[in-house]
Amino acid sequence: MIIEPRVRGFICTTAHPEGCARNVHEQIEYVLKQGTLAQSPKRVAVLGCSTGYGLASRIVATFAGGADTIGVSLEREPTATRTGSAGWYNNRAFEIEARKIGRAPVTLEGDAFSNELKDAFIERVREKFGQLDLLVYSMAAPVRTDPDTGVTYRSAIKPLGAPVEIKTLNTESGEVYETVIAPATEDEATATVAVMGGDDWKRWIDRLADAGVLAPGFRTLNYTYIGSELTWPIYWKGTLGRAKVDLDRKADEIRSRLGRDSARVVALKAVVTQASSAIPVVPLYGTVLFKVMKQLGLHEGCIEQIDRLFRTRLGPDADVDDALRLRLDDWELSDGVQKEVLRRWPLLTTETLGELADLPEYKSQFLRLFGFGLDGVDYAKDVDPRVVPG
Repeated sequence: MIIEPRVRGFICTTAHPEGCARNVHEQIEYVLKQGTLAQSPKRVAVLGCSTGYGLASRIVATFAGGADTIGVSLEREPTATRTGSAGWYNNRAFEIEARKIGRAPVTLEGDAFSNELKDAFIERVREKFGQLDLLVYSMAAPVRTDPDTGVTYRSAIKPLGAPVEIKTLNTESGEVYETVIAPATEDEATATVAVMGGDDWKRWIDRLADAGVLAPGFRTLNYTYIGSELTWPIYWKGTLGRAKVDLDRKADEIRSRLGRDSARVVALKAVVTQASSAIPVVPLYGTVLFKVMKQLGLHEGCIEQIDRLFRTRLGPDADVDDALRLRLDDWELSDGVQKEVLRRWPLLTTETLGELADLPEYKSQFLRLFGFGLDGVDYAKDVDPRVVPG
């Protein structure tokens, strides 16, 4: 079949197997150019391994650090007439390349929130790794079912207390407009914490610790985003912010059990992901941010950001903020970047978007998530959606 992008809102319902494989290859090539990491953890788990920061973590751990990895993600398999999810292709492209350099990756695809998958994960760790040195938690999902109670929670990305009027962007039409977002109810705020807070992360770590599969000196990282004052009304000061506070709390609880360096929340910069594309104001902020950071020579995508994390922030003496987080959003939040973004913000209109922001780059990065728009891929070629090129 000829596979083309089919975009609905912030979701692309198709993915290109060759394009996804090329995207994985390009990230691997970047990491290889940066050199090896001799002191990197060698037995690494990545929850949410198939796209974005999770995929980048698996690539850096393997191709710079020489690690064997076990990944977990929830994917859609392809059929003869329908493409799989981008993550399905990414997982297989990663495994093909990792095996070429003698690594032995393991990937489990299923509901990472469930007790059944956690148990299957533990058995595979015992079988293939013995114990783990590092676990990266990089999962983003709008819905979570509590495995003990059976209650399903749905997140609501809303402000708290009062409505918020905010500038946002229709990424398909390029229209900049004002929108009003109603505040969350207390039930919605509670549900958002249940989905996006730290409960599942801590459950994973407790279950693995109880099973005896965490090595001495084990560490775990949980990726988050804090953002700037432009995104705070809907982000940090809203339901998502309450979830992030819970994340910090759970990190403290893990450290109280496993040691002061065992758990770190890592604040990363804004990038294009399926999850971030759904948050009002974030796409517009991203289009301005990317243009400013490019002009200042500071722009990073997922792979550049995670490579910098592994090379500069995982040592025992890495700087942390007042909440004991590792900060990789330092370039985004630097004075030079934020002053220029804030200067441009009130000037943003549909007419000035092309001058002040970079919507084409945002759209390009979004399509790349699904394997479209990459150099060296023949998108007019008939391909089998069930086959990932080696």
